[in-house]
Amino acid sequence: MCGIAGLIDPRRRGDEPSLARAAQAMAEKIAHRGPDGAGVWVDAAAGLALSHRRLAIVDLSPAGAQPMVSADGNWAISYNGEIYNAAELRRHPALGGIAWRGHSDTEAIVESVARRGLAETLQDLNGMYAIALWDRRARRLHLVRDRLGIKPLFFEATNGRLAFGSELKALRAIDDEPRQLNPGAVASFLRLGYVPAPHAIFVGVEKVLPGEIATFSADGTLTRSRYWRLEDAVAAGRVDPLDVSDGEAEDRLAALLADAIGRQMIADVPLGAFLSGGVDSSTVAALMVGANKGAVRTFSIGFPEFGFDESAHAAAVARHLGTQHTELVVTAADALAVVPQLADMFDEPFADSSQIPTHLVSKLTRAHVTVALSGDGGDELFAGYNRHLVAARDWPRIARLPLPLRRIAAFGLGALPPQLVDSAAHLLPRRLLPAQPADKLAKLAGILALDPDALYRRLVSQGPDPARHLAAPECMPGLGVPPDGLDLLDRMRFADTVTYLPDDILQKVDRASMAVALEARPPLLDHRVVEFAWRLPPRFLVRGGETKWILRRVLDRHVPRALIDRPKMGFGVPLADWLRGPLRDWAADLIESDAGVLDPAPARALWREHLSGRRNHAYALWTLAMFEAWRRRWG
Repeated sequence: MCGIAGLIDPRRRGDEPSLARAAQAMAEKIAHRGPDGAGVWVDAAAGLALSHRRLAIVDLSPAGAQPMVSADGNWAISYNGEIYNAAELRRHPALGGIAWRGHSDTEAIVESVARRGLAETLQDLNGMYAIALWDRRARRLHLVRDRLGIKPLFFEATNGRLAFGSELKALRAIDDEPRQLNPGAVASFLRLGYVPAPHAIFVGVEKVLPGEIATFSADGTLTRSRYWRLEDAVAAGRVDPLDVSDGEAEDRLAALLADAIGRQMIADVPLGAFLSGGVDSSTVAALMVGANKGAVRTFSIGFPEFGFDESAHAAAVARHLGTQHTELVVTAADALAVVPQLADMFDEPFADSSQIPTHLVSKLTRAHVTVALSGDGGDELFAGYNRHLVAARDWPRIARLPLPLRRIAAFGLGALPPQLVDSAAHLLPRRLLPAQPADKLAKLAGILALDPDALYRRLVSQGPDPARHLAAPECMPGLGVPPDGLDLLDRMRFADTVTYLPDDILQKVDRASMAVALEARPPLLDHRVVEFAWRLPPRFLVRGGETKWILRRVLDRHVPRALIDRPKMGFGVPLADWLRGPLRDWAADLIESDAGVLDPAPARALWREHLSGRRNHAYALWTLAMFEAWRRRWG
């Protein structure tokens, strides 16, 4: 795991010192991603420079240092990530006779590209990666991102110059020119809490899409192509669905996961796993133990002050599996101390509040190991979110009601005064009394009259009407259109996997872990597991009101159900209470600001209603506060 950056600048052709200084400055901005080494490589005649910050994981010797040049001298690579089948690549017949310098995966990639070509090599890679490859003879730079978008890669092509980097801050190192905000990206952020790829927060900056190759010629020409698409995996799964018994399906998934996790345990440095005690992380930890590669270390954090602490569950799973478990008790003060660091850590606006505990558990883990396996991806692949249960169980019932009747019901429910709803709800038995009944009823009213696509859009929105804060059309995700003929559950799974997963979940983990130089690996996102998941008929995903049905059965083989079976809690923080309490002054300064680019009036209205306790607008308010905090730091 590392940080990469570089540029092609025709104005600096022939000026090797200038190119080297620029690339080095870019790398220094992301030095936190790679504290173990730094390197720069220059092709002055082409005006190109590649830079690298190294977090040494495999082959710790100088033979694994980057940028690296192929044995034939034609290809230069700067690469961030890990390839888990590098040994297999080295054994390919086309690579026979190479005098290998070391055993790094970087060398396996660059030599495979030199001997076999980029397209063929990419089809064989199993891993997570953001790669910059320079073809000296063709004078072309290829920027490549892994299939699922685990590793980030930004680029800016303006005024005949190309700059790229693992994080936005690397691009800013070349010059101090102010960059123009992209209004569509801001509008999308206000809805989603992140900026969807290929867009970025600044005009002229873009992200390489998951599974994409962006190729730049020295003359400034850009071509983009996809070497892997989820649409193709979905189509293949529909053509060839699994027609097997429950037991055989479980066997196949268990074997595939065991292989993926075993591969991702390869490292020349200490390795462990995040463990929350939920289905996904417990499955990963259990199969790590089953891999028989020595003692497994697991890490979790506890939130006793927060009211939804899962650390006891994680500890129980760890005891059952026999892992060497480390737990940190986090106080509210510990968590709140992270808030001022977020704008630096996330140099593009980002508003998933689980960024706070993710950073804290990463910091704890990094004190003991350099690599941690995570359970990310399980919800998207195997239908684990509450919205997936709504799609599979609740929406078919709602959809049976005629749309006019649903509209009338929505209007009536929405018109009820919150005070009346709260008073009436307290007549219910305590065990049936929901938290914030008026807020939940308002949300139900908001979805009753929607069509399926609008339902998903509402369910993933940070607030009910983000457009009121900024009059700009939202930019659309580059991979957001599902194939025809999918039911609502599969449409949601598809959208989650091409938008929410790469642009929220994976970017959150990347920034929060790399801020402390920890490599986080998500084995459930091995592309073979992804393709397998899309061959599963619906009965293997949601059955009897239970989500992630088949993944739970695999875990049942290792961990008693009693240790796992509880309502889904997520990895959040008590935002609503914090915004009314210890973060109140901080949030008020940001949300009520007149100096920003957003309309302050609707933000203040949300703020007042939230402070009154009548409604919970925590997500919307956190999004507004995060944007203004980012704007003050970077905008």
